[in-house]
Amino acid sequence: MAHSIPLKSLHSFVAVAQTGSMVLAAQQLHISHSAVSQAIKSLESQLNTPLFNRVGRRVELNDTGRRYYQRVQPALREIIAASDEVSKAQADNHLTLNMVNSMALHWWIPRVAELQAYAPELDVRLSNLVGGFNLDHQGVDVALIHGNANDWSNYACEKLGDDELILVCSPQLLDTTQCLKTILSKYPAIFVQNPRRHTDWQVWCDAQKLPLPQQHKNLTFNISVQATQAAMRQLGILVTHKQFVKDDIKHGMLVQIGEPILNPHQQFHFASTKEKAENTKILQLKQWLKLQFNDG
Repeated sequence: MAHSIPLKSLHSFVAVAQTGSMVLAAQQLHISHSAVSQAIKSLESQLNTPLFNRVGRRVELNDTGRRYYQRVQPALREIIAASDEVSKAQADNHLTLNMVNSMALHWWIPRVAELQAYAPELDVRLSNLVGGFNLDHQGVDVALIHGNANDWSNYACEKLGDDELILVCSPQLLDTTQCLKTILSKYPAIFVQNPRRHTDWQVWCDAQKLPLPQQHKNLTFNISVQATQAAMRQLGILVTHKQFVKDDIKHGMLVQIGEPILNPHQQFHFASTKEKAENTKILQLKQWLKLQFNDG
């Protein structure tokens, strides 16, 4: 019956009417030629009347089709506009925040409940893109950057806090009577070997005026999460970023050895496009992040 005509048939009808070709209509709709042809046949069958005249490879609206198009096309355009408006309104209710996976697992997730209490209306979705990327092109509203702000000079970028490197291990491994030099000689060093982490041990050792420890078999990892788990499992000692493991230390899964070292190569920044910098939700999220980074 005509009242049950699906929207996909109307989309195909309008596209064919506008292009005069089922092939071009299929390209416009990103579907197959046979799908368009079947949709037109189904529509004409439901209406019990032909809508097009076939002229060689082209198709043209007949008188009935022309009258039908004049009624359907504006209505379909309104449906599409209304749907886009609703979809955009739903998208406006959430923010997409990018951060490296280590931050997401060890820093963000333990604080979700605090964010919900602080701003219950915020709906933050995470992405984990790595390196420099285009916020708009990747569908990201804001980024929590662990790196160099100069790489984000085209954006509104604000410092949240310094990056501190600390030596950590499992509480079961630590002997508080031992000095750093003894600890380094006694326990194997856990390394993270990726472009953002590979200098961590060197920076920490230089600041402590200690030699770089040797690398051991099976204790070099690609990402911080793996290395942190290895430290928790008492496999060795690890130089990592304090923000990444604050909650692990708080809950007794790791213990900090010695004092933190300021990392001169990286800081934590909040970045958004300059056009979105004054968005109410973005400002609210930034304020909450500032509170978190200033809380010890």
